Amino acid sequence: MHFLDQAKIYLRSGGGGPGAVSFRREKYIEYGGPDGGNGGRGGDIILEAVPGLNTLIDFRYSQHFKAPRGSHGMGKNRTGKGAEDLLIEVPVGTQVLDEEREAVLADFTEAGQRVVLLQGGMGGRGNASYKTSTNRAPRQHQPGEPGEELWVWLRLKLLADVGLVGLPNAGKSTFINQVSNAGAKVGDYAFTTLVPKLGVVRHRDREFVLADIPGLIEGAADGAGIGDRFLGHIERCRVLIHLVDISGTDPAPAMRVIERELESYGAGLDEKPRLIVLNKIDLADAELAEGFAAELRAAGAERVFAISGATGAGVPALLDAALAHLPERTATEGIAPAPVTDTEELDDKEPRAWSPLG
Repeated sequence: MHFLDQAKIYLRSGGGGPGAVSFRREKYIEYGGPDGGNGGRGGDIILEAVPGLNTLIDFRYSQHFKAPRGSHGMGKNRTGKGAEDLLIEVPVGTQVLDEEREAVLADFTEAGQRVVLLQGGMGGRGNASYKTSTNRAPRQHQPGEPGEELWVWLRLKLLADVGLVGLPNAGKSTFINQVSNAGAKVGDYAFTTLVPKLGVVRHRDREFVLADIPGLIEGAADGAGIGDRFLGHIERCRVLIHLVDISGTDPAPAMRVIERELESYGAGLDEKPRLIVLNKIDLADAELAEGFAAELRAAGAERVFAISGATGAGVPALLDAALAHLPERTATEGIAPAPVTDTEELDDKEPRAWSPLG
């Protein structure tokens, strides 16, 4: 499955049907009055968050969405049929932004949440509604009101309870594979992970969702390595696990790089509880691990967890600490999202014409 976390789409609600011009014509009734009915209402554009989706890839190929128009009014005072609403399904965690990406029009945080984004036009009045005591045979009618149209951006922010951050090659993929069902790609090189991944962690009869984002680099909050896009996926997490590689550069400077990026990005990321973790202790002796842990504490870490994502050493204590920051029942408990693989970037070219999915 390709992963896409933003898409630009065009929406247009249905126009109202025009009213009818008609007169009653029956045998032995010489002067039948007006009986033109009103037009039907156009369809609304409705967005709904549904479980089981974790990518916007469907909108890569279907980018025009138009609700149907209401039916014409008819004689014998028959009102035209209202058009069906167009329902567009999006993943939970999707935000709808205006074309300039400045205003948030809708934010879907729960499955089943619905928002009427554009309303269909009202049907036009038929000539029967224009009849008065002085105008017994009106011929005027109203065309239906036009529908509304809008270009919007969809941006997906994955819903997870715990977020995993760190520099490239800090061992995040190995860790998420150790504790969950994510099945992330593992390699001894930087940027092994290219897209955010979700995994369900089951620990002490509890269940929570862990999000792994690609390794961050200096300047990520300003868009370096599209790090600002990745950081958006952990905005909703309750606690962050910050992995520091014991075999990489000096741990304290490595920790400060990520701390600066969280603070620079904003959106409350620097205020979230963070568990500082010294990873890959299986590659160092106990004395070196304790020295690095002391260095991290001196750099501002209140507590340092020493673990090995490869062997599982120290992991239970870390998961206990993560659970302490979660509610008695997580919003995502019991729901296992499918692993996300591969990626595809959406360019800003002219969208293709819409055709119904499936």
